[in-house]
Amino acid sequence: MSKTLPIICYPDPFLRKRASNVDPVQIPALQGLFANMVQTMREKDGIGLAAPQIGLSLQVTVISYKDGPLILINPELSQFSFKKETAEEGCLSIPGINGLVKRSKKLTFKALNEKGQIIEGIAEGLFARVLQHEIDHLNGILFIDRAKKITHGKLKEEKA
Repeated sequence: MSKTLPIICYPDPFLRKRASNVDPVQIPALQGLFANMVQTMREKDGIGLAAPQIGLSLQVTVISYKDGPLILINPELSQFSFKKETAEEGCLSIPGINGLVKRSKKLTFKALNEKGQIIEGIAEGLFARVLQHEIDHLNGILFIDRAKKITHGKLKEEKA
């Protein structure tokens, strides 16, 4: 049975640290963690959660995806589109604060899944935004570092 984990909130300095890569040999032992992260994301109404947000220095993130939760281990992003879009973002680690953040509309990603298999693909729209947000967490970057305006949830979307 999975459990909901406590989320670290800003300004905790742990959120500013780059997470460590996961050795693929460790993946079988992390299955419970993956389930707990998915449970926590769902319980807190998030669409993504990175391991540093629960106090673990691991390159692991879970994302709510159309086919169910997507678990990404040691994710990498590349081939960022020239086209950008500015939209409002929030974060489970920064409750009550939102901000307008400019992100690439399309990108390529590569990671290991919960079985240790390489997965790769092209992400667009909200999925691309969530990937960028969560991978920023893995690198110690918060959306408030990229926000061009703090909105406190008052604005919904602005095209750039």
